[in-house]
Order: sequence, then structure tokens, then C-alpha cells
Amino acid sequence: MKETPLSNCERRFLLRAIEEKKRLDGRQTYDYRNIKISFGTDYGCCIVELGKTRVLGQVSCELVSPKPNRATEGILFFNLELSQMAAPAFEPGRQSDLLVKLNRLLERCLRNSKCIDTESLCVVAGEKVWQIRVDLHLLNHDGNIIDAASIAAIVALCHFRRPDVSVQGDEITLYTLEERDPVPLSIHHMPICVSFAFFQQGTYLLVDPNEREERVMDGLLVIAMNKHREICTIQSSGGIMLLQDQVLRCSKIAGVKVAEITELIQKALENDKRVRKEGGKFGFAESIANQRITAFKMEKAPVDTSDVEEKAEEIIAEADPPSEAVSKPVLWTPGTAQIGEGIESSWGDLEEEEEEEEGGSDDVTILDGVKMETEEQNVGNHISDDSEEDEIIILEPGENPKKTRIQADAKEEKVSSKKAIRRKKKKSAAN
Repeated sequence: MKETPLSNCERRFLLRAIEEKKRLDGRQTYDYRNIKISFGTDYGCCIVELGKTRVLGQVSCELVSPKPNRATEGILFFNLELSQMAAPAFEPGRQSDLLVKLNRLLERCLRNSKCIDTESLCVVAGEKVWQIRVDLHLLNHDGNIIDAASIAAIVALCHFRRPDVSVQGDEITLYTLEERDPVPLSIHHMPICVSFAFFQQGTYLLVDPNEREERVMDGLLVIAMNKHREICTIQSSGGIMLLQDQVLRCSKIAGVKVAEITELIQKALENDKRVRKEGGKFGFAESIANQRITAFKMEKAPVDTSDVEEKAEEIIAEADPPSEAVSKPVLWTPGTAQIGEGIESSWGDLEEEEEEEEGGSDDVTILDGVKMETEEQNVGNHISDDSEEDEIIILEPGENPKKTRIQADAKEEKVSSKKAIRRKKKKSAAN
């Protein structure tokens, strides 16, 4: 993980604000960010938002052979992924030190604390057990990944339902969700991690640090605890020395925060269960706020149309009458008329010119005369065969442009253009 280092000015600003007990988001020293929990359509899928930090949790199950030394216990596996979608500092395709540390902390918090009864996952001792896999994806990184990941993992496990199984002799029958109701996991307690950031060698303490505060902190203390105030795991990193009173103080704060978070999780699970039982709408789409652009529904606003006609008559009466505009048509030729200013169409002249060119007699004589004059003028002069060719393009209506090549010099072009202008003037005068 390659983070952009903070400048000295930013570092001094953050440390000065922490000394004055002020935080960038307006929280107090021991305040937690707002937690939002939303569930997906399938069982075991949830998104946990801790401020701007978002984690997606997904639980899946599979029938596998048990471990040789634990023939009657199921398998519990955790996997946390940090992608560049969450933050550009994360490197894809390799496990960083931060990722290894977070995965180990999650395993100690959830698997080693025996929060799930693994013996209830056994189907046939020594042959088939359930393997529960918890995949956690970091969607957005704004600090305190471990707290958001632990909440998402325990919420997904509580929400998950595995298929029902029956055993008759050596035959194992796996039922679908339509045949039998799925079975929830047996969860003894819900361990939740609470992080504490220390500054200036433990002088100042903050709960739930964000991404900016994590960059300037000297050390981090993570305490995993359940609502019964039982410590499941504790880990200190950063190389700072903490006193006994500081650890006890953090444990008391963690007990209060864990009780609040556990109550929030239980309420979210109960609401989702009630909505599914009543047959209402549920899923990520229903959790989107209605006032957002990406909402799938909007509340209907009543519109009063009783006095629409009266208001319309008042508006028409108060408005100024429209100005009278009299059009004066211009007759250019019989059978045609023009209203307003404009110019005469020249398509008719082009058609007449085309007919004359097709007739061909006059133009041929003119070109022959021009050639005779040029021959007389060039007597005694050596004219090379590689003379330049001037390209003239004539645009005709409804047809592709035709290209003709005439071998002439500048004087011949002037003569032909003057004759064409004289013909047009005569035709316009006749019309």
C-alpha cells in the first residue's frame, strides 16, 4: 500500500486540532461515526457504512470433507479484499502487510472466539460438514477498516441461512429453499472490534479514527468485545507503550460502544425479517433514499386542479394583445409568391445552363475559336506537352459534381467567365 504522504503543514494542522479536542468531521473525542446497515435480496448479503467507509459482506456455504483432526466440526473461513476501487493506494494482485494483519485480526475476533457453534455444522461425522465462507469487500476507504469489516462479517453471519439437510443411512439429501425453509446459523455471541488511535505517545486518544487521523497517529489499539463485556481479542500496533489505566479506560469505552452497535444490529435484523415475512419490498434498491437521483421510486405529490380555468382566464385577460402583423407577398414569376425578405432561387439558371451544355454547339464553337486564337498567338514559341491542367468543378442540382479539364491559360478563363456573366444578365432582363 503506497499512500501519498501528508505535507508538514497538514500534519501540524491535524495534530493542533487533536490537541484542542476538535475533529475534522465535527465529532467529539469518543464519538463513533454513523452506522448504516442494509441487506441484499439473498440471505447473508449486507452492506455496512461506517461514515464514508463501506464494506460489502457475503456469506456462502458448501458441503466438504472435515479436517482430519476435527472430524465433527465445520469449517469457518474469512477473506477480506482491498481493491483499488476503495482507494488508489491499494495495489491489486498482491497481499500487503495491512491486508494480512486485518485478516488475522478478523480470524482471532470471530473464529477463535467461538462465536459460531462449529459442531452444529456437522452433517455426517468424518464425512460431510458445512464450510462457511465469509467474503468481505472494501468498497470505499475512509479509515477504520477493521471495525467496519467486523460489523459486516457478524451481520452477514446472523442474516445467513443455509439449506436444510436430511440423512438416511448413507444417503444425504439437500433441500432447496422452495422445498424447505433454510436454517440459520447457531451464533453464541457477536464480537465487535472497536479501534482507538493514540497521538503524541499516548497523550491524546480518539475513537473510530478516519483516514486522515490514521496517517498522523502514533499507535492503534483494537479491542474485540461482545455485549456481555467479554474481551475476545486485543491488539496493539505502532510501537507505543500504554499504561494499565489507559487500557482499562479503553475497555470501558469499548463496552459502551459495543452495546450500542449490537442493539443497532438486532434492530436491523428484526426489521428485515419482518419485511420478508410480510412480503414487502427489500434489498439494496429499497434502502436508497427517495430524494436522490438514483432512487427507483418517488412519493406522489397531490396537485389541485379545481381553479385552473379561472387562473388561466385571469392570465389571458392581464396579458397584452398580440401585435397585428400584415404580410405582403412578392410575386417574382407567375405561379410563385414570396412572403418576407429573401433572395431569388438560382436553380432554374443552372438547369438552363446544363441544357445548353448538353446542346453543345455554341460552346464547342467558342472553345474552337479560343483555341485558334491561342495557336495564332503562340506562333514561333515552343509549347511543351506537359502543360498545366486547370480543374473546374460545376455543381448541378440532384447530381454528383462533374469534373472537366480544359487546357487553357489565364486569358482564356477570363474570356469565358465574361461571356457567362453576359448570358446571365440577358436572361434576368428577359424574365
